[in-house]
Amino acid sequence: MNSRGLKAGLIAASALMASALMAAGPVQAAPAGPSVDTVVAGTPSTQSHTQDESQEALDAYWTADRMRSAKPANTINSGWAAEGRSVLPKAGQEAVAKAPAEPVAQPRAIAQPAVSRIGKVFFTQAGQNYVCSANSVQSGNQSTVATAGHCTYDVATGWVTNFVFVPAYDNGAAPYGKWTARSLHAAPEWVSRGDISYDGAFAVVNTLNGRTLAATVGASSIGFNMARNLSYTAYGYPAAAPFNGERLFSCSGTSSRDRIGGTQSQGIPCDMTGGSSGGPWFVGSGAGGTQNSVNSFGYNTQANVMYGPYFGSAIQSAYSTAAGR
Repeated sequence: MNSRGLKAGLIAASALMASALMAAGPVQAAPAGPSVDTVVAGTPSTQSHTQDESQEALDAYWTADRMRSAKPANTINSGWAAEGRSVLPKAGQEAVAKAPAEPVAQPRAIAQPAVSRIGKVFFTQAGQNYVCSANSVQSGNQSTVATAGHCTYDVATGWVTNFVFVPAYDNGAAPYGKWTARSLHAAPEWVSRGDISYDGAFAVVNTLNGRTLAATVGASSIGFNMARNLSYTAYGYPAAAPFNGERLFSCSGTSSRDRIGGTQSQGIPCDMTGGSSGGPWFVGSGAGGTQNSVNSFGYNTQANVMYGPYFGSAIQSAYSTAAGR
């Protein structure tokens, strides 16, 4: 089911809040080359985009004050409101309507010390500065960052600009610097029709001070086509109340299928709010496992549940394209 078929209230996680592996296991080495369905960057149908902003320009643009004032990306997707999607209740607020019993909500997200591989992404869309979360993942180019599709592209306004990744962001500090993207890659189903089931994307960042991202901060293994209903630990930088976006938080729980909108995404108990979109889901406990999804969306009829896309072949295609650059 694509995003236009959803009738329940649905929004990006920016407004919200090891079992079987893929046949070849988690991706840890050089991936396959670019997928055959990739077309020339810059055309409306492409799943990839080249960013031209210089390191110097983006270092100057993304001041500490500008990073703090960037908005969670929930307002980007202009078509979502017309499709019956709206902002979730604040954490702990009663749902608008009785939601399915699973998954059961757990206590609020837990504050965590900064993790070198996990950080925030900042970007500009239609003249407004936004923020999401992201993670460094293993790839042949040692320069690949995983995030949510809606943190890179919107069907109404196109690809974002001024995209930078700030690993281990903590209260305005950028201890490993600001890593500028040289290209952005999203699942084709996301780019062509904004299908929330495929809300996954990857950025390829430039080297900084002569070093790759993975050599500087490390990189997580990443898996595709894994079993469903696994236990995950999700991380992100929630910025909407009661959080402020300045610290890393995590949620843990066993995933279950979407019983409201019928998407292919999976939900876990979590009350993270705006800014957490694109934050990584790791199989098992803690940040040392295999990444297998990202914070994506939630329903305004279901409090304290975060959904993430299933990392299947479509999102793997976007990863392969990015990792081959």
